[in-house]
Amino acid sequence: MEDKKLIHGILMEKANLISSLNHKIWGYAEPGYQEIQSSREIINTLLQEGFVITENLANISTAFVGTYGHGMPVIGILAEYDALPGLSQSAGCSEYNPIKEDGYGHGCGHCALGAGAVGAAIIVKEYIKRKKISGTVKLFGCPAEETGFGKTIMVKENCFDKIDAAFSWHPLDKNMSLAVRTLAYYKVKFEFRGTTSHAGSAPEKGRSALDACELMNVGVNYLREHIIPDARIHYSYLDSGGKAPNVVQAYSSLLYFIRAPKLYQCNEILERVKKISLGAALMTETEVNVSVLGGISDTIPNPTLSAILSDAYLETGGVEFSEKEFEIGRVFLASMPKQQKDVIVRNGALQNNISEENFLQRPLNTFYIPYNPQMMEKVMMHSSDLGDVSYIVPLGQIAVTVGIPETEVHTWRMTAQVGTSIGDKASQAAAKAIALACIKVYKNPQILEKAKRELVSETKGIYISPIPTTLLPQEIDDC
Repeated sequence: MEDKKLIHGILMEKANLISSLNHKIWGYAEPGYQEIQSSREIINTLLQEGFVITENLANISTAFVGTYGHGMPVIGILAEYDALPGLSQSAGCSEYNPIKEDGYGHGCGHCALGAGAVGAAIIVKEYIKRKKISGTVKLFGCPAEETGFGKTIMVKENCFDKIDAAFSWHPLDKNMSLAVRTLAYYKVKFEFRGTTSHAGSAPEKGRSALDACELMNVGVNYLREHIIPDARIHYSYLDSGGKAPNVVQAYSSLLYFIRAPKLYQCNEILERVKKISLGAALMTETEVNVSVLGGISDTIPNPTLSAILSDAYLETGGVEFSEKEFEIGRVFLASMPKQQKDVIVRNGALQNNISEENFLQRPLNTFYIPYNPQMMEKVMMHSSDLGDVSYIVPLGQIAVTVGIPETEVHTWRMTAQVGTSIGDKASQAAAKAIALACIKVYKNPQILEKAKRELVSETKGIYISPIPTTLLPQEIDDC
């Protein structure tokens, strides 16, 4: 009780700081590896709070770590702050209204994620300082989660090797333990080169790279029937060979994502996709070059840390929305198509154990789905570079509500809602929960032995980086 009271008191002191960070990072909305203002804002905040900063982690200009305290245990809190292209949107606006057409926006809520993580680190810092306990907290600034594998590169460069545990959170449309698995994946570029020619008068002299791409995609489409059900293969054209149909295209390229529950399964599927690309090149008498641009490991949730963080969320009271946030929620709910709105209200009322009339007035999830071991069996069909961290250090995560139910991540509606006080309140709730979880570990460090045994039991002490040895961070997004 005393710890929770102290945490709440520190949060009240730092609430405006956390909210300010959410709004500033939301406003910067910077791409991965270009989060100059966002990372600097966090660094300056940590410096003012007495943290020691180490910049340019893993030779990435926007990666850093802020450290406070001394001795063991050493706990890492992971912050993200990159935005997504095409998701610019005015804060609080329930109709599509981008601030900048095709601009970047925080459609995955990383502005709140970063603010909440910083808030947690500051609360822990204050606790260590006031209680004069042994322990170290490290706030890791982790860039380019969306497309650039920032944490995966940081793991490869041993940035997390000296911590005993790690905590993080993610903005969603619900509150829950994130003791779930995610998919591993590879990002692979296929470049075809042929021979240009006049497509009308001398087509026989041309060898079409675009044809090779087309044939490769057809082949991969047939492959999808013969891979495991949990695998996914996505593609896009990077270069279709130009805009002149009367020219045989001598160059064309594709970008593929290959996902599966485990990295070795991605490897197996990638080898088959490579064979299809070679077949397409053979059929068109072109040449193909295959470049693995990076990858991500699957996420291994840690049972012990997941339970501790889940309990901490409940003990600290969760997210505390006021009438201001519910009013924002009502505006967004009213903007939804009637059929979808009816489903949201019906399900929301059931989940929150209130009447539909009450949920119409309070259309934000406040209920919490606590940790249970069965969660460990669920695989969410997305990927995160947290997976690579989870292979080398025990990891616990939660999710906190930043929008009305069915607000999907990677949408402008997420951008619009996380940039309001809903995102502020979620950041504060996450900060309280992560801080209490850290304090529980400091007061009972022996629980880390169990957490580490669980990790070794899962991985057998083996981690293989999906990042090619010769690949530089700036090359990953250079497609």
